[in-house]
Amino acid sequence: MSLLGAFIVPHPPLIIPEVGKGEEEKISDTVNSYLEISKHIAALKPDTIILTSPHSILYADYFHISPGKSARGDFGRFGAGKITISAEYDAEFAEALGWAAEKAGIAAGPLGERDAALDHGTMVPLYFINQFLSGYKLVRIGLSGLSLCDHYSLGRCIAKTAEKSGRKIIFVASGDLSHKLKEDGPYGFAKEGPKFDKEVTDIIKTGDFLKLLEISPNLCEAAGECGLRSFVIMAGSLSGKAVEPKLLSYEGPFGVGYAVGEFKITGEKKEQRFDEIFAEKQKKLARERQEDEDAYVSLARLSLETYVNTGKYAAFPQNLPEEFLKKKAGVFVSLKKFGNLRGCIGTIAPVSPNIAEEILRNAVSAGTEDPRFPPVTKTELEELIYSVDVLEKPEPIAHMTELDVKRYGVIVTSGRKRGLLLPNLEGVDTVEQQVSIAKRKAGIRDNEHFTMERFEVVRHQ
Repeated sequence: MSLLGAFIVPHPPLIIPEVGKGEEEKISDTVNSYLEISKHIAALKPDTIILTSPHSILYADYFHISPGKSARGDFGRFGAGKITISAEYDAEFAEALGWAAEKAGIAAGPLGERDAALDHGTMVPLYFINQFLSGYKLVRIGLSGLSLCDHYSLGRCIAKTAEKSGRKIIFVASGDLSHKLKEDGPYGFAKEGPKFDKEVTDIIKTGDFLKLLEISPNLCEAAGECGLRSFVIMAGSLSGKAVEPKLLSYEGPFGVGYAVGEFKITGEKKEQRFDEIFAEKQKKLARERQEDEDAYVSLARLSLETYVNTGKYAAFPQNLPEEFLKKKAGVFVSLKKFGNLRGCIGTIAPVSPNIAEEILRNAVSAGTEDPRFPPVTKTELEELIYSVDVLEKPEPIAHMTELDVKRYGVIVTSGRKRGLLLPNLEGVDTVEQQVSIAKRKAGIRDNEHFTMERFEVVRHQ
C-alpha cells in the first residue's frame, strides 16, 4: 500500500474540555474541523498513523523516531491528569524508516530518548482521532534543527517506506502557527505573526508546497512559529503526488494560530518534487550572484573553494586592488545556503597584515570552523552565497539611542564576554532586538552590566 492522505492539525491543550474548562468554545471552528477530519481519517481505515510533533524529542542534527512497543501520556501538566492517551507503536515501520533515512543520508532513528511519555503535540490529535478510530498503530517522529530540505527528504523516506510496507498509512502533521498574534498572547505581538500565518494558510489552500521551503527563516523566527518543519515533512511525504488541498479552519483568538488542513491524494504528479525544484532555483540564484560578485566576494569564494577542494589556503590572485594589500580592517565573511545561514566568522579588529589575508582566513573559518554548523562539503560549494563585511573602527557609545540598526553594527562587552551583531540584517528591525541578540551571542545575562560600541561596515555581496 502507500500513503492515503495527509492532515495538518494544531495542538492547543485547552481544546480538551477538561483543560479548557469552557475556553475551548472560543475555538469552536477548530474543534469542529478536528472532529470532521478525524471522521475522514477513520473512514480511510489506516493501519498506521505517522505523526510528527514539535514537542517530541528534538535534536539539532537528528530526527528522533520513538522506539518501543507502546507509550502513554496524560494532561497532568495542564491540570487534567485523569485524561490519558495510549498508543501502540508500529515498531517494524519505525525500523524500516530508520534504514530508509540512513540510505538517503538523513540522520534519523530511535537513539537518545530522554522521555518516553507522549507529548501534547501527539496527544491532542490522538484525543480526537481516537473518538472515531481504534486498532491502528503509531509512528511518532520529532523535528530537528536540520534544514527544511532535510525535513522534506525525511518525508520522502516516509513515503517510500509506506509504499513497501503493505500497510494503509496516513500522515498527521501536528503544529501550531505563529505564537505572536496578540499583545495579550503568550509571546506578545509581532507584525510577522499574521504575515506568517497568512503565508502558511494560503499554502494549505493551494497545496503549493514549494512556498513552504521558500518562507524566510527570519520571518519564521520573528513570528514564533512552531509547526513549519512538521508541515514540511508532510509535504515531503506527498512529493510526486497530486493532491486536493483544503483549509478547513483557521483561528487565533488566544494569540496563537490554529490551522486545520486536509490533503486528499488524487493521483501521481511527478513534477511536484518541490525539494528538487527549490534546490535548482537556489543553485541558479547562487550562479547568478557569482557572475556579478565583486573582488571581495570573489576572493572569499576562491579561498573557501580552494581549501575545501585541496586542504590548502589559496594564494593571492594577481591584480588585486591596491587597498587589499595596503589596508588593514576587521572582516566578517558570511555564507548562506538556500536562504539559511551556513556559516559566519569574522574579526572585530584586524589580525592579519592586510584585508586580503583577513578575507582568505575568515572565509575558510566561516566554512569550516563555525561551531553552529558542520564543515562545508565539496557538493555544497556551488550552492553557497557569500557576503563580506569590512568593518570600520568601532567607537564607544553610552546609550542605545546612538544606534541605528540599518547603519551601525553593535559590540557588547561585559568583562571577558563580547558579542557582535552586524548592521542591516533581515529580521532585525529595532535597536532593542539588535542589542538583545548581541548579548545573547556573548552570553551576557539581562542583569549583567555591559558596555556598547558601534561600528559601520562596507558590505560586499
